[in-house]
Amino acid sequence: MTDMTEASANPVLKRLPIIVIGIAAILGAYFLRDYLSFEALAANREGLIAFRDANYFLTVLGFTMTYVVIVAFSLPGATIATLTGGFLFATFPGALFNMTGATIGATAIFLAARWGFGESLGRKLENSEGTVKKIKDGIDENQWSMLFLIRLVPAVPFFLANLIPSFLEVPLHRFVISTFLGIIPGAVVYTSVGAGLGEVFARGETPNLGIIFEPQIILPIIGLCVLAALPIAINALRGKKGL
Repeated sequence: MTDMTEASANPVLKRLPIIVIGIAAILGAYFLRDYLSFEALAANREGLIAFRDANYFLTVLGFTMTYVVIVAFSLPGATIATLTGGFLFATFPGALFNMTGATIGATAIFLAARWGFGESLGRKLENSEGTVKKIKDGIDENQWSMLFLIRLVPAVPFFLANLIPSFLEVPLHRFVISTFLGIIPGAVVYTSVGAGLGEVFARGETPNLGIIFEPQIILPIIGLCVLAALPIAINALRGKKGL
């Protein structure tokens, strides 16, 4: 109890986790960009497959934890990690491993940001007036829809989708559920690309990471975005609170 009180009273201590994440992100972007790359995956593909075949469950655990670290510390290579999940484990269960690692890592950032900044910022927004207060109230009234929307829209960076809810007093369970379910479309698409990397390697090519923007992929995702935004539009038209 005393430790918690001291942490609450010490702003630096409260913000230490998010500061560590920020420093790790900067160092990772500089030192790890060559190791978490498509070229590195191509160069080590045979060794990875051999290790997976000899130690399947250990590979699953190691891969998932690596994905958690990449996301939690905002390191470069999340897309490559997703491709690797498909390459090693096929679309399924590879997508499940990718989604699990991404969700746990995202939750770590969410909790670190909330502990360091979210509570105080949330109180300031709640006590504010005018347009800012109206925006926050609108988000509060449509949290599920907003959470799914920021996950589904490809233009929203993943790390921003992790940080924004931490500043808006979103309950942890809502964040976890909406993250896991909201990233399914993107995770399945990129994992399936990773599952076909064997043929890509054989041809000496690079994968088409822009596949998510092709009509047959992006149009269904846009449809999901519209469905997620529909309750927000209905509430705005009716002027009612809640769903």
